Amino acid sequence: MSTSPSPGRYTETGVFVCFEGGEGSGKSTQSLLLRDALVAEGYAVRLTFEPGDTAVGKEVRRIVLSPETGDLDDRTEALLYAADKAEHVETVVLPALARGEVVITDRYVDSALAYQGVGRGLDAAELERVARWATGDLRPHLTVVLDLAPEAGLGRFDERDRIEGESLEFHQRVRQAFLDLAAADPDHYLVLDARSGVAAIAAAVRERVAPLLGQALRDRP
Repeated sequence: MSTSPSPGRYTETGVFVCFEGGEGSGKSTQSLLLRDALVAEGYAVRLTFEPGDTAVGKEVRRIVLSPETGDLDDRTEALLYAADKAEHVETVVLPALARGEVVITDRYVDSALAYQGVGRGLDAAELERVARWATGDLRPHLTVVLDLAPEAGLGRFDERDRIEGESLEFHQRVRQAFLDLAAADPDHYLVLDARSGVAAIAAAVRERVAPLLGQALRDRP
């Protein structure tokens, strides 16, 4: 995986925040808490997720996560995720940012780089080119990585989808990939111990997001 991130493209309207991390790390919980906190302060917020928050994405999600799908070629899986990201950015993320909203997404490009790149062992440079092309190289202003040992995160599920059902070694590689991505671009990442407690994590996220909000639109009465 590349450890020298390219500058990328950061929107000048709205604020783009992403939550990343392994299975069971609390991304959905923290996304909701940040949304609720910002809405309470009067900001216009669009909460979203990948894969699946578009009509096309729902079909992609069914294919890539359902155990009934069985084995997929690794490149096929990566391209399906890329298709979801392209549709998601074009129809959900960019329109909300153009309106000046805060967009909070549960997973984005880093999940592809971690799961399909490092986890599956695909060529990192090739995969990143595909993922960045699919998203128009749009980068979050901040990516929050909730770090948790896979043993702890996977233990929170009674049933597992295709990805959750991968080996412990796979998920350990994914965890390290997220940490490596964050270490390569600390200005745009916040790494938090997912065991720190829900309230403490939410407070740390809110503190780091605060300086970004100057270009975000407040809801009008």
